[in-house]
Amino acid sequence: MRAWFACTGAELSDRAIADTVGRLASAQQARGLPGAAEQEHAWQCQVAGLRDAVAEAGGTAWIVALEYDLLRLEKRVDAVVLTDRAILAIEFKTGAPSPAHLAEAEDYALDLRDFHAGSRAHPIIPILVAGDSTFSPPAQPPLIWDGVQAPLLAGHASLGAALRWVQQAAPAPTTPLDGAAWLDAPYRPVPTIIEAATMLYARNGVAEIATARADTANLTRTADAIARAVRAAQQAGDKRLVVVTGIPGAGKTLCGLNAVFGQPDSAFLTGNVPLVEVLRAALAQDAVARGECGRAEAERRAKARLQNVHRFLEDNATDPARRPPPDRLIVFDEAQRAWDAAKARLGTRNRPSRLTMSEPAHTLEIMGRHAGWAVVVALIGNGQEINTGEAGLAEWGACVAASAGTWQAVAAARAVQAEDPVQRLAEGWPAWLERDDALDLAVPVRSVRDTAGAAWVEALLNNDVVAARNIANSTPSLPFLLTRDLDDLRKALRGLARGRRRAGMVASAGAKRLRAEGLGVQAEDIADWFLKRWPDIRGSDALETFATEYDCQGLELDVVGLAWGGDLPWRGAWSPRRFAGHRWQAVHNAEERRHILNTYRVLLTRARYETVIWVPRGSQAGSPWHDTTRDAAELDAVAETLRQAGVRPWQPVDMPAEASLI
Repeated sequence: MRAWFACTGAELSDRAIADTVGRLASAQQARGLPGAAEQEHAWQCQVAGLRDAVAEAGGTAWIVALEYDLLRLEKRVDAVVLTDRAILAIEFKTGAPSPAHLAEAEDYALDLRDFHAGSRAHPIIPILVAGDSTFSPPAQPPLIWDGVQAPLLAGHASLGAALRWVQQAAPAPTTPLDGAAWLDAPYRPVPTIIEAATMLYARNGVAEIATARADTANLTRTADAIARAVRAAQQAGDKRLVVVTGIPGAGKTLCGLNAVFGQPDSAFLTGNVPLVEVLRAALAQDAVARGECGRAEAERRAKARLQNVHRFLEDNATDPARRPPPDRLIVFDEAQRAWDAAKARLGTRNRPSRLTMSEPAHTLEIMGRHAGWAVVVALIGNGQEINTGEAGLAEWGACVAASAGTWQAVAAARAVQAEDPVQRLAEGWPAWLERDDALDLAVPVRSVRDTAGAAWVEALLNNDVVAARNIANSTPSLPFLLTRDLDDLRKALRGLARGRRRAGMVASAGAKRLRAEGLGVQAEDIADWFLKRWPDIRGSDALETFATEYDCQGLELDVVGLAWGGDLPWRGAWSPRRFAGHRWQAVHNAEERRHILNTYRVLLTRARYETVIWVPRGSQAGSPWHDTTRDAAELDAVAETLRQAGVRPWQPVDMPAEASLI
């Protein structure tokens, strides 16, 4: 049971307040958390207020759960009251109410809806109890009592009136809520990658960070397969390449972080600079908040565990003594995007390279210097190649095969069955390659509400509008919405990002003409964009700037606003193009066309909840100021194709006055 203490309303009334508070203090001590006189005083006030309120509302048969743990938020609901017809998530504050406090109470309720199996069939009402606030029932009770309602505001003395109103206003359910069964129902959160990284880094394993759906085993099975391969390498004293494949949003990065944070002398390597910046900042911030160490030491530790792959390779490849790195296990993120030999020698415009071989070749040579065991975990994100010079999975296989027995590999069938030969680890199953299908992540966990989104995106980008439409028709909750107005996009994102859900806008780096539509400012500091919150204007939910595919690959938002650019028009099929000079140019190179399509695959799979697609109206032909680079007819064709594929138009929803405070 996740509650620190639970009992019926009658038992709460019969038990002395000091006894209940003592049980909470004992639960706190058992969890290794420090106690404080202020906390005990707060509990005394809360328990006294709940006793009176539940008794006033006639709730002797109700269940009252105190200090209910929410793993994803790393917080606790002060009280969950389970009546026969509703779940009440109650947050107590001593001072005056604020929009932030209301958002906090609503966030707790949303978390229960999404991740607590016993909450899905019942209305959930967040209640903020703040100071001496009076309770005023909503002018218009909800027409549909489904899911999370708008938060209610009450004071310590008026909480009973709020509970009575809920019981009177909420319809009697067909099947009454069983409080005891609710307490036993599983709570399995799907944290964001930032939340997951901080939890893994601090204390938890991937088994605690699962999914609220029945496919939980998919994630833990892959984590166990990685651990199994590492143990085998340690016992045999040999070197192994562990290939983890999977669809976008299936949890590859999460499994990689789990492997690194669970093993000393290990590091997570990625060429995704924004991911490194965001996760380093988040881990350091969390370590300081937990009192583990000071800011400088927290940043040093985060840098040791999360490293830029290009710098790791250059530093070690050019070591004249050819010493092995301190890490015996490394995770190579997005390993299919490792540079081929030509790109590795060239480097970047900002920094010439000192590498002489492909990045896979250098990686295996560097880790092969260890006497005894070493493991490279290669995370393969199929369909997310967005740059030229990426070697693909085939280069990893070629390097293992050329190692003359120094390296072995283990992978799932997906690694040798890819349609593109560049993304095949080997042709068939050579002696150096072991098969373990648990290393394939085939179930998306990024999308909280539905698993059909990835299949829908795949069908859409494969030009199969009919298949996409069929998926949409069989999935009423498919989380894609359409608008043609930028102001409406911002309204939609603010309306959908309830509680403390995070919203943000994304766009292709090649969508050069969006600036003429009013969206032309790219996020500057991506760590601030992902970690700061409104009213800090640097945060994503200020909705002033957007992130590109390079900024957000490997990361996610709760609600995404995707600005569709002119780099991917529809002409009976998707027709990738680039902007050069003052006009669009068709792209004929197959690799570049694939990269542009993959860009939209990345952008369409960044949301945990809804994605609102904004297709600008463009410039109308016949106008004296007609701009052919954003032709209205072309953009209309995109919007119509999305509608035909099942994207629903966004409709504004009038929210109660309480919700407007958030």
